[in-house]
Amino acid sequence: MKTTGSNKIAVLIATWFGCGYAPVAPGTAGSAAALGIAIALAVFAGWKAWYFAVLAAVLLTPSIWAAGVTARVCGRKDPGMVVVDEVIGQWVALAGAASLNWKTYLGAFTLFRLFDIWKPAPVRQLEALPGGMGIVADDVMAGVYAGLVLLVAGWFNLY
Repeated sequence: MKTTGSNKIAVLIATWFGCGYAPVAPGTAGSAAALGIAIALAVFAGWKAWYFAVLAAVLLTPSIWAAGVTARVCGRKDPGMVVVDEVIGQWVALAGAASLNWKTYLGAFTLFRLFDIWKPAPVRQLEALPGGMGIVADDVMAGVYAGLVLLVAGWFNLY
């Protein structure tokens, strides 16, 4: 993989600062990193769940760009080392929580990974979008599904 200039920045973002180089389950490593950041922001900065939807929205365009550049540099449609999509999806999932606590962190992580791996419609279909959009969009949708489950669970006071 040849990286120069802005390509290095794209790869750094796409691999979420190296999480994508995890030897086993890099996507899970990316989700765990996103969750760790979220917990730190909630505990130390008092972030509410919906703030993570804003964070995901702000980072969406740079993530699509980074994923697309990295895919081109690697010569693969969706390289396993690209995990920024899991980061964005994980934050979207957390945004659905009525409150942030250990149960919602565990629920958001588990549900997001489940929907990301299972890929119910239209998650799988979104992978067909071109370039970085296809890499990121399916994980955003998996995050939406996970967030909706958390939202409904919160309405029923299940956590």
